[in-house]
Amino acid sequence: MTIYIQLLTLTPEGRERVYHHPESLSQIQESIHITGVQLLGQYAVLGTYDYVNIVQAQDNETIALFSLHLGVKVGAYVTTLPTIPLSRFEEREEQELPALETGAQIHGEGQGA
Repeated sequence: MTIYIQLLTLTPEGRERVYHHPESLSQIQESIHITGVQLLGQYAVLGTYDYVNIVQAQDNETIALFSLHLGVKVGAYVTTLPTIPLSRFEEREEQELPALETGAQIHGEGQGA
């Protein structure tokens, strides 16, 4: 199972619905039953987006279906981001990663060009 971050921006119709019925967003999200999807957290946020969801899903196709239903029913534009746990990067052995150079060298530099 993968964790996904969903960023929601309400459409004008969605804003109207949430303004008059603040509980509607949670009720709608909880009414969407798609096998392999579990809503882990919901947050209202300030800034570019109106809401953030933390969702666990079995695969990209399943979360895409959930995102589609969510956007239509809530009245929101939904951006869905898959996550990669930092531990996956920390577990890799150093020799698996290519050496990183500390600076760029321009071709011909220092050759009397």
